Amino acid sequence: MGERSVERHDISIMGTLRTGTGKREVTIVDLSERGCRILDRMGFLSPDLGVTIKIGPVGPVDATVRWQDRPYAGIRFNNPLYPAVLDHIRTHFDLRDLGRGNIDNPGGTPG
Repeated sequence: MGERSVERHDISIMGTLRTGTGKREVTIVDLSERGCRILDRMGFLSPDLGVTIKIGPVGPVDATVRWQDRPYAGIRFNNPLYPAVLDHIRTHFDLRDLGRGNIDNPGGTPG
């Protein structure tokens, strides 16, 4: 099997990717403590390229491009996210919750 040892979470979060030539908006489509997969409409990232990424309002996080298969790219964080930070991101910034009315009410319990 692969070398992944941490759980990956399907997610949809707007992010900002910064390279040496500028920054652009991307969509984070899965996330773990150690990295993420992004949808990058520009699609011009080279493996081993150093980048920073903001995940919603969290970051910037120093990272490295691991692979690209247009329009997706794999990003590995230089330092893993703390589990509490990962949970906070998943709970509060997943855009898929917008249509469910849960974005401001994590867990969907009546306020």
